Amino acid sequence: MSIRVIGINHKTAPVSIREKVAFTPDGLIDKLQQIKTDNTNNKNEVVILSTCNRTEIYTSSDYTFEELSHWFNHQDSISQDGINQHLYDYSGEVAIQHVMRVASGLDSLILGEPQILGQLKSALKIASEQKTAGTTLKRLMQHTFSTAKKVRTQTSIGSNPVSVAYAAVNLAKQIFSELENKSALLIGAGETIDLVGRHLKNASIGSIVIANRSVENATKLANDLGGLGVSLQQISDYLPESDIVISSTAAPLPIIGKGTVEWALKQRKHKPIFMVDIAVPRDIESEVGDLDDIYLYTVDDLQSVIEENMSSRQEAAKQAEEMIVLEVENFMGWIRAQDKMQLIKNYRTKITNIQQETLEKATKLLNNGESAEEALKFLAHTLTNKLAHDATVAMNKAAHSGDHKLLEASDKLLNLSTTASEVSSENNEKNKDDKQ
Repeated sequence: MSIRVIGINHKTAPVSIREKVAFTPDGLIDKLQQIKTDNTNNKNEVVILSTCNRTEIYTSSDYTFEELSHWFNHQDSISQDGINQHLYDYSGEVAIQHVMRVASGLDSLILGEPQILGQLKSALKIASEQKTAGTTLKRLMQHTFSTAKKVRTQTSIGSNPVSVAYAAVNLAKQIFSELENKSALLIGAGETIDLVGRHLKNASIGSIVIANRSVENATKLANDLGGLGVSLQQISDYLPESDIVISSTAAPLPIIGKGTVEWALKQRKHKPIFMVDIAVPRDIESEVGDLDDIYLYTVDDLQSVIEENMSSRQEAAKQAEEMIVLEVENFMGWIRAQDKMQLIKNYRTKITNIQQETLEKATKLLNNGESAEEALKFLAHTLTNKLAHDATVAMNKAAHSGDHKLLEASDKLLNLSTTASEVSSENNEKNKDDKQ
């Protein structure tokens, strides 16, 4: 039984390559169905994980590197040679460790990010539905999910924000404690503001207004967040109602000046405003930070928080790596146990085949006119020789080569010392009876 992982990620391939081998959910089903169709060995198992930063195939099988790498060329958009240089290929303990590191966020673009665990669970669900995930991969994934949960709960790997958007929202929660009754004004409609909005929504923010040069883009993003989209010219209309203001545009000059904020504070009766200026150059005049009741942070302020938190995550990652090493060994123990069970099954299959073959020959003797006594003698003699052959040959070689460990193991496995003493005891009892 062998676990294997083959894939590409943000470390080994640029986005121009990753996007060509990314699977949509429907595409993932098609690919798994193709694997099922091509699969001539029903014992082979496959799970495929595909995100914006990685596409990986997990198998418990005898698939070759060539077979697995071929699947990445699903649209014939890149050559086999073109994809191979970006692929990594792990097997055994290294593969198991990789899966656990991925699930725990240790192999992510942002160290400790939690989304990957949910994506891995979805990948297993799809594979299970398509019947390409069997006992081994399901057991591996459940063990992996349990390990990732331990890493998340027993270390601080995900407790401190390491993105600008998350850091901004986290500061807001520190200042206001609860955000349910607070209003947020977000300026811009790019990726950063999108992330800020989603973090605020997850924090149960009371209301969100998106202000942008393009009202259409502002409205589109606001609809996704359950908010309102407005133009930049309407900022002063909504500023007095805003407890949180976060801005990230590409404007060459400040959008919010000190005078506008002073006026808004008067309208608010000097209720504090938390402001974050993520833009470079600045969207909010620096003098705004001099006003009472204003908490103004810049991207540099957030960066220092992020660097400190990243250092904390790196320390937590060291603890997580140690935990994963132990969990890999635990899972390898299960793998070894399964291999031993297969050994037992193989042995029983072998002796059953010998039994069936010998019985057929003995039956044939009877059908050819031999007596029952002759057939039984043949049956007993042949079974004894065939069942004892491999063991006696191995012990004979061990005796001549001085392999005492194998001889001791044979003694224990075949229960020879006990058997010899029982035979000796029976002979003694027989001799006593003969004398009497």
